[in-house]
Amino acid sequence: MTESEAVPLWRRPVTYGAIGGTKAPDLAVFPPAGFRSIVKRQRIGHGDNRFAWASAQTMTWGIQRLSGFRVEVSDAPAAVTDATYSPVGFDTAGIPTVSATVAEADEDTFNADGASYLVPGDTATLTIRFLLIPVTANVRVVYVVNEPDRVGFAYGTLAGHPESGEEAFIVERGDDGSVWLAISAFSRPSTWYWRALFIPLRIAQALYTRRYLRVLAGPTD
Repeated sequence: MTESEAVPLWRRPVTYGAIGGTKAPDLAVFPPAGFRSIVKRQRIGHGDNRFAWASAQTMTWGIQRLSGFRVEVSDAPAAVTDATYSPVGFDTAGIPTVSATVAEADEDTFNADGASYLVPGDTATLTIRFLLIPVTANVRVVYVVNEPDRVGFAYGTLAGHPESGEEAFIVERGDDGSVWLAISAFSRPSTWYWRALFIPLRIAQALYTRRYLRVLAGPTD
């Protein structure tokens, strides 16, 4: 265990600089320098019920759980979850140009089952199988989106995650009532031994991205 991994999860900083970079409209073409991007969008249904269900699933770790992850939420002091990041600015080469700032987070929201919606600062350990071995991935919510037709969040990686970077999951409702899931991410292997497993790591990432895009297309009942 490294020194950073010995620190309580809520105290660990994210392991990359471009916080909020998944909001960039040109992420697919200009990811932050040194990172590889993924941008996917797929229709998952139609109508208000689908939008409400998909939004509630997304904002309570439902996408990850339905995709086969074990999600262990870490307790954190209120001072951590009561503030949010304002995305860092960066130029077309992916170089940060404006520092991130902190602002007060929105009031908590709950789904029909009483589960609290994610807020910036929420931290969790996701566990998946990689090459038949359980692998843990520590993440922190760095921003949330709560608009009439767009709901979702992004998490950033913490020490102990196989990759370094950020991933966003946004449920969108079109003018015609169609409902979509948009996923955007940028990442790179976090350590030398994960760099040595670059190809299987990318295959696993692509596999889980496809799974994310499928799981919210199921029944709402």
